[in-house]
This record gives sequence, structure tokens and C-alpha cells, in this order.
Amino acid sequence: MSGLVRKSFDSPEETRIFEAGKGKLDLVNLDAGAVGRAVFEPGWRWSEHVKPIARTDSCQASHMGYCVSGHMVVIMDDGEKQEYGPGDFMIAPPGHDAWIVGDEPCVMIDWQGFADYAKR
Repeated sequence: MSGLVRKSFDSPEETRIFEAGKGKLDLVNLDAGAVGRAVFEPGWRWSEHVKPIARTDSCQASHMGYCVSGHMVVIMDDGEKQEYGPGDFMIAPPGHDAWIVGDEPCVMIDWQGFADYAKR
């Protein structure tokens, strides 16, 4: 039996739309867990467009991802802040807010924190 697996974000197994249509999350499921590609539209902010879905004061997902395009600022509950852009690898522990900078959508691939992200 082959160990090769092929999945595509062009035909995701699930799509979750953020509040106000400010982006979406496409998921493919692997034995090791879900992998997501999120497109965050300009003006997206976690505390406005995902918080109503998550019902937590800040994002409680632990993210390990890669920024394909656009720019996102992540601020931890303790005030630590970082901006991510194309080519950046991101680790963000639980307890943060985030928003998009500029007028370009931000595309992130995340293989740790999207399994329950924005799940209704």
C-alpha cells in the first residue's frame, strides 16, 4: 500500500466563512490533523470577525503557520506584538488578537491551529 497522500485547497473538505464575509478558511483533513488555508480580507480583525463565532475574549487557538501573501499583525494578551508578511513562518500561542494590515488579502497556511477555528 502506498503512503502517498494528495489533497488540494482547490477542493477543500470544509470551508468556513468569517463574519461579514471578511474571509474564509478552507480545510483538508489528514491523519495527523487538519491543515487550513485562510484568506483574511482587508479590514479583517479576529476580535470582530471570529470572536463572535469563538465566544472567547481572545483567540485560544495555537497557530503554526506560513504567510503566503499579505500582512497580519498578531498581538498577545500580554502586549507582545509581531507583524507577519510573505515568506514568514509564524508560531502564535493561545491568547491573542490579530488584524490585517494594508489593502491586500492575507493568505496563511496553518497546520496546527485551524481544526476548530471559526467552527460554528
